[in-house]
Amino acid sequence: MIDSTDPSKRRASPWTSPEFAARLARRYRTERIFRAFGLTSIISGLLFLLFLLTSIVGNGYSAFWQTNMALEVDFDQQMLDPKSSGDPLEIAKGDFGGLVKKSMRAAFPDVKGRKDKRELYRFVSSGAAYQLRDAVIANPELVGTKQIVWVPVDDDIDMLMKGYIDRDLPETDRRVNDKALAWFDQLSARDAIEKRFNVVFFSAGDSREPELAGIRGALMGTLYMLMVTLALSFPIGVGAALYLEEFAPRNRFTDLIEVNINNLAAVPSIVFGLLGLAVFLNFFELPRSAPLVGGLVLTLMTLPTIIIAARASLKSVPPSIREAALGIGASKMQTVLQHVLPLAMPGMLTGTIIGMAQALGESAPLLMIGMIAFVVDVPGGPLDPATALPVQVYLWADSPERAFVERTSAAIMVLLAFLAAMNAFAVLLRRRFEQRW
Repeated sequence: MIDSTDPSKRRASPWTSPEFAARLARRYRTERIFRAFGLTSIISGLLFLLFLLTSIVGNGYSAFWQTNMALEVDFDQQMLDPKSSGDPLEIAKGDFGGLVKKSMRAAFPDVKGRKDKRELYRFVSSGAAYQLRDAVIANPELVGTKQIVWVPVDDDIDMLMKGYIDRDLPETDRRVNDKALAWFDQLSARDAIEKRFNVVFFSAGDSREPELAGIRGALMGTLYMLMVTLALSFPIGVGAALYLEEFAPRNRFTDLIEVNINNLAAVPSIVFGLLGLAVFLNFFELPRSAPLVGGLVLTLMTLPTIIIAARASLKSVPPSIREAALGIGASKMQTVLQHVLPLAMPGMLTGTIIGMAQALGESAPLLMIGMIAFVVDVPGGPLDPATALPVQVYLWADSPERAFVERTSAAIMVLLAFLAAMNAFAVLLRRRFEQRW
């Protein structure tokens, strides 16, 4: 008989053996390495995101400010309204471009040569004439008076003011020559040039001139497009989810529909653009570059996402809700519409907002239906030619001027702000109305 009280004769436990201790140490070491790898991945992702946002903000924040110069303008009646009619239509035909040139010559009387005068006229933006015209049309009493008016300067002078052009470089290596630098210094000495909030960026449409380019046209086109998308995708997506989840029989046909819906959610967005080009433009002959067509294409793209989110919301409703409603005599339709649907609606709305945010950032399908066109006018409805904010970013990014670089980054900042707001609204909506079962 073995004496169990004798330590020398007691059987060694496998949990205290050296082999087990070594395996346990390796397991803990592997776990620490895995945790360190995961933490490193998260930190790296955050650093890359921070670098991206810093780069966008660093390049784009200056676009919200535009350099303007104080110009003493003599609103000569002979140049604007020689017949003294006071009619805004007649005043609009006035020589406002000549008025700007006359004011520039008065501001710099030392400039005499024809070549120097042409360079002087390029110092101020071509939009100054339109600004003066709008001011006089709004207030015809300006005709015959002298006023100090702040007008935008050319984009190269704007870049000089913001420090993007190194004035210490040789004249041949910079876009602003020495004469323009001298005129800039004269205005600075007179406190006649300064940066002001760029209202044009939010109030104007696209333009070939960077200092006159704005995002209002793209914003309105995006708004009309999202309105069409929401009006079509939400009721169709919710209706399809209700039928598939609550009423459709389980057979091969419905299984095929579900597989196709899941596959459509992973189809590249440009394929939907090709579909819209073939169906909506070529077959139905809808107007090209219209937000209506863009909304239809984005509806096709977002429907799978909304249907999947709506079905998941319906599945999250406990079966006891349906059983209780049926138990007190409610019909199947009453059970679904009056009990199940209200409880699933918060999740459906969240999925819809996420789908709309996805549609807001898409540009590939819109390029296929012609929304890449250069559109200056702000659209007044879903049938007018328009572009969208992502496409506007694409167009400006392809422009060679340095001033368009900052406007591209500024448009990206606006787009990211919209996306962040929509996702935040989805999170708040879920937290406010989500039910815990």
